[in-house]
Amino acid sequence: MKKHIYPGFFSLTIGILAFYGCQQPSEKKMASGKAGLEKTVFGRLPDGRNADLYTLRNEKGMEVKITNYGGTIVSCTAPDRNGTYADVVLGCDSLAGYLRGTPYFGALVGRYGNRIAKGKFTLDGVTYSLATNNIGNHLHGGITGFDKVLWTASAVENSGANPALKLTYLSKDGEEGYPGNLPVEVVYTLQSDNALKIEYTATTDKKTVVNLTNHAYFNLADAGKSDILGHELLLKAGRFLPVDSTLIPTGELRPVAGTPFDFTRSFKIGARINDSTDTQIRYGLGYDHCWVFDSPGGSLTEPFATLYEPGSGRLLEVLTTEPAIQFYSGNFLDGTVTGKGGLLYRHRTGLCLETEHYPDSPNRPEFPSTVLNPGETYRTTTVYRFSVK
Repeated sequence: MKKHIYPGFFSLTIGILAFYGCQQPSEKKMASGKAGLEKTVFGRLPDGRNADLYTLRNEKGMEVKITNYGGTIVSCTAPDRNGTYADVVLGCDSLAGYLRGTPYFGALVGRYGNRIAKGKFTLDGVTYSLATNNIGNHLHGGITGFDKVLWTASAVENSGANPALKLTYLSKDGEEGYPGNLPVEVVYTLQSDNALKIEYTATTDKKTVVNLTNHAYFNLADAGKSDILGHELLLKAGRFLPVDSTLIPTGELRPVAGTPFDFTRSFKIGARINDSTDTQIRYGLGYDHCWVFDSPGGSLTEPFATLYEPGSGRLLEVLTTEPAIQFYSGNFLDGTVTGKGGLLYRHRTGLCLETEHYPDSPNRPEFPSTVLNPGETYRTTTVYRFSVK
């Protein structure tokens, strides 16, 4: 199955990453009950450019803060059953924290989210070599992926009750080993129904591969103070992709029935996460796998993933046009990364629900294609919708 493609082309230019720490962000409170978008300085890169922080707020009081460094979701509030809004994502207080390095907290990842085996793929007889930055494989776009560049940001005009932020970036031909100049546009919209919509668009002037996603770590209880093992997850996915010991798919689409990977009904994440008798659990040190949705191609009419936290009553629904989702249970969080308020994020204190095409698709012709040709437009949309029950 092909990625959603349409005719069209656009272009843009942008600078490149630098590594440096800086000050805490300045903030302003918006008028109660008023939707809008505000911009403050988040920090300064070593070349003197500022990274900014954009606060989107809807009329219900939900706020999402995004920095144009890495297109990163810094914070996202959602109501509990008492109507109290609190942050539900892991992240850092300042630009300095992100520059010191994080495991992709809230970031846009690309050109290729997830893994490509041995950092190599072939298009039309030409083999392209990428950085091998994860167990001998290529992960999340390489050493300087989209999570580590400064995007050009602008408010979307006339967005009214649904404030929106547009981010653009030009990934140049050869960047991280990928072919083709790739102009990318990502629009974050905070909707009036407490949903965060993310729309991705890209074009190319040379045949290439693309698989964009967001790497937010969610904890609906307390944004990382406790673990996520009591969260209840439902995935409308009857199959998942088994992996080898380096987390590359074997090519099999395995039924979840009778395995710890069966979330076709809501199940506590911690119930089977340490099942040492399951080879796939051992390889992932928990869950770090791609589930294939039962309805290929995805839809924005109903959720394909549902996450519920019983203590707070918070519910997260994931709607997407993508055919699959990577559920990662924060297995490599180990208390070495300092987050908001000096909090050390420990083992499994956050989880990711990354909507995507399959890992290693460029090397698997039987998987849905991630190839983008000149004259085509890559389009994909994901919605994270918050409510209570």
